[in-house]
This record gives sequence, C-alpha cells and structure tokens, in this order.
Amino acid sequence: MTDDNLLSRISIDRNICFGKPCIKGHRIWVSLILDLLAGGETIQTILEAYPSIERDDILACIAYGKENE
Repeated sequence: MTDDNLLSRISIDRNICFGKPCIKGHRIWVSLILDLLAGGETIQTILEAYPSIERDDILACIAYGKENE
C-alpha cells in the first residue's frame, strides 16, 4: 500500500477530537498511536488494545507522521 493510500485512512475534522488527526471512523488520535510506538509498544500490542483498528491504520499513522515531521 502506498503512502497516499495509507493517508486516506487519516481524517482531520475540526468538529471531531478538536481537529486533531485521527484514524478515519474512530476517535483515536494519530499522536496517541505514534506515542505508543515511540514508547516501545508493538503493532500487535496496539491492535490488541484497540481491536477496532487494523494494521494499515497504524501504518497510516506512521505515514502521516513522516509526512508532517
């Protein structure tokens, strides 16, 4: 999956979560996922903690972080 496809999984809506970038269809902030990864969590443990998201959602958060560093 390309970065553009991944980035389509991220939404920014000023009426949802104060306009913070979130995983589309969820109120899970991109920054939360990136903080978890930076803190040593694995993709698998994040998926277990947030079963409503998919692996590609986490990859989308990483891609978003890369585009907006």
